[in-house]
Amino acid sequence: MTRPANPAQRSRRLVLHLVCVAVGALIVVPILFGVLGGFKDNGQLSTNPLGLPDPWVPGNYTDILTSGVFWRQLGNSLLIAVASTLIVVGAAAMAAFVFARYAFRGRELLVTLFTIGLMFPFAVAILPLFVMLRGMGLLDNPLGVILPQAAFGLPITIIILRQFFRTIPGEVEEAAILDGCGPFGFFWRILLPMARPALATVSVLAIVASWNNFMLPLVVFTDQSWWTLPVGVQAFQGQYSDDTARVLAYVVLSMVPALALYAVAERQLVGGLAGSVKG
Repeated sequence: MTRPANPAQRSRRLVLHLVCVAVGALIVVPILFGVLGGFKDNGQLSTNPLGLPDPWVPGNYTDILTSGVFWRQLGNSLLIAVASTLIVVGAAAMAAFVFARYAFRGRELLVTLFTIGLMFPFAVAILPLFVMLRGMGLLDNPLGVILPQAAFGLPITIIILRQFFRTIPGEVEEAAILDGCGPFGFFWRILLPMARPALATVSVLAIVASWNNFMLPLVVFTDQSWWTLPVGVQAFQGQYSDDTARVLAYVVLSMVPALALYAVAERQLVGGLAGSVKG
């Protein structure tokens, strides 16, 4: 039988609930404003910014959805996000496996170098990165965005996967070796399936980071046919600066894929982060 909560515990719970409600409101209210604002015209946004649309103007959304430019930018973002995720997760998984399961001279130094990479702001590297990509002929090339994104995603991905791999008992590896499984076989057949929650976590983080990346595609792509959605939103806002409702509709539609991914992978994301922190 559980004890009834004392007044101090009830007060803490009440404060925690109020904080959660306030944080949730800070997230939900702007999204709701954008969604409803996309169904209004500019006159309604000026006279009734917080109310329901009257009348509803679905044309802002349908015009964008029937535009080939939006779907081309969506495809570019999807291509770059998936390719970046495959590279960063594949490379980080192999590196994290070595850092977690093998002891060798200089291991902790290498891990520290990757950790320092978390403190290296992306904006600082944009100028030398542009010069390097230009010298390699990767401007107006999706690899010019995919490879740097994968490189900057390695530190956090390696840290999460390493912590998760370290939680796998050594007895599992010993049993695999006795069954004739080599290091790569253990990694591919046993470790990766067991680390599925952590892999899902880092994959979601990598996809969303790529999806939201604005600066690198803006610098790399001068050809508009390669623009991604963040760059397309900026260009659309400049083109329709006087039509706020249409801009809100474009922004909302650009967020839908990332929000849908979070909704589908929420359980795996939380489970993977919890496992990595526990380790």
